[in-house]
Amino acid sequence: HLVESGGGLVQTGDSLRLACAASGHGFGSGALAWFRRAPGKEREFVAAITWSADMTYYSDSVKGRFTISRDNVQNMGFLQMNSLKPEDTAVYYCAASTLRTGNYIYYSSSTIYNDWGQGTQVTVSS
Repeated sequence: HLVESGGGLVQTGDSLRLACAASGHGFGSGALAWFRRAPGKEREFVAAITWSADMTYYSDSVKGRFTISRDNVQNMGFLQMNSLKPEDTAVYYCAASTLRTGNYIYYSSSTIYNDWGQGTQVTVSS
C-alpha cells in the first residue's frame, strides 16, 4: 500500500516535495514512478526511477524542474518539484512496479505499475 503526502497550495515559482511511503511489503523489487491527473485530463507520466536509482526518466514538461529519488531502506519515494507552474496543478500519484529493466517507453507506461497510492493534490496559483 502506497501513501502520498506533501501536496498543497502554492504560488507560481514555489517548490514542493512530495513523499510516497510504502507500508507492508515495501516497494517491491522494481521501478517507482509519479503520475498526475489534471482536472479534465488523462493521467500522465511525470517521472520514474529504477530500483537501484541508477536511472531516472522525466516527461518533457517537468524535465529540469522536478527530481525523483527514493530510499529503499526507508521504503520512501520523493518528488522534488521546483519552479512550479499553474499547469502543474493536478493530483499526483506514486506507483510501484516489479519491472527492473526497461527504457523510457516502459517506465512511462502506467500499465507496468501494479501498486498505486490514493494521490495528493497539488495546486499552483498564478
